[in-house]
Amino acid sequence: MSITYLEAIREAQAKALRDDPRVYIYGQDVGAFGGAFKATKNLAKEFPGRVIDAPISEDAMVGSAVGAAIQGMRPIIEMQFADFSTAGFNQIVNQAATLYWRTQVPCPIVVRLPFGGTEGGGPFHSQTMEAIYAHYPGLVVMTPATVEDAYSMLLEAVAIDDPVIFCEHKFLYYHLKADKLPIEALPTGKARIARAGRDMTIVTYSAMVHESLAAAEELMHDGWEIEVVDLRSVKPMDTDTVIASVARTGRLLCVGEAWPWGGVTAEVIARVATEAFGMLDAPPRRLNAKDTPVPYHPNLWAAHRPMAQSIVDAARDLLEM
Repeated sequence: MSITYLEAIREAQAKALRDDPRVYIYGQDVGAFGGAFKATKNLAKEFPGRVIDAPISEDAMVGSAVGAAIQGMRPIIEMQFADFSTAGFNQIVNQAATLYWRTQVPCPIVVRLPFGGTEGGGPFHSQTMEAIYAHYPGLVVMTPATVEDAYSMLLEAVAIDDPVIFCEHKFLYYHLKADKLPIEALPTGKARIARAGRDMTIVTYSAMVHESLAAAEELMHDGWEIEVVDLRSVKPMDTDTVIASVARTGRLLCVGEAWPWGGVTAEVIARVATEAFGMLDAPPRRLNAKDTPVPYHPNLWAAHRPMAQSIVDAARDLLEM
């Protein structure tokens, strides 16, 4: 029996609700309908009064969660799509992120963002928002790439006292499966070596981990051994693991699905260039989505974001330097 990435998120929420009476879920259509992607399917029946449908106001959803957190609750807010979280941006970055620093009162809320591109999603349902939220002090930004991390990191997100932006990739919901849920896991802020190698380091996260692993497999046929580092969370970021990998390989390619300007890949390169410049045998390089809104057409969408073949091409250019 296998479990999907989406089912892992649902199971994590069920466990959080079961284990802690302070936890509740609030979002549009999360009750009887089970959420836009069925991440809360049947939870309203199992936990009556704790899986609550919200009005179509992301501002009100997050604002009420901040108030509930102040009173000792641990809300999980589901955004139907990450893109819509901008309607609650003020509450997230000006209220939740700063609350502890202003008042010494923790704000243990989780904002679940179904993010990233899928065929036909278009510009309003496909954006990757992690770099925007990582810019603000006080927010933890998680980007799980595996079924195991989707489960364990969501449970950790509910347990910690900081506001968490939980970026769950829509493309992985049904495309990713595991045999079972984990009992133990790495803590947030610790990166994972998804594949060991000696010739080049690819640093990435979320769905791009799987595209990067596919690229590494292709490059193996040419005799190249590529190391793939899964950041797991972008705030906090595990710089030590990244630098240790670059020290072994001498080359760095950063891959992200988000737009290039001011993104996570730029931050990784800045840290490596500042702290480990002497370890590089070639200029570091990044590969991101095109600097345009996300297109609707499936063919344009596939050309817009990094895919395994474009990662292979970028890696070969870097390996030949």
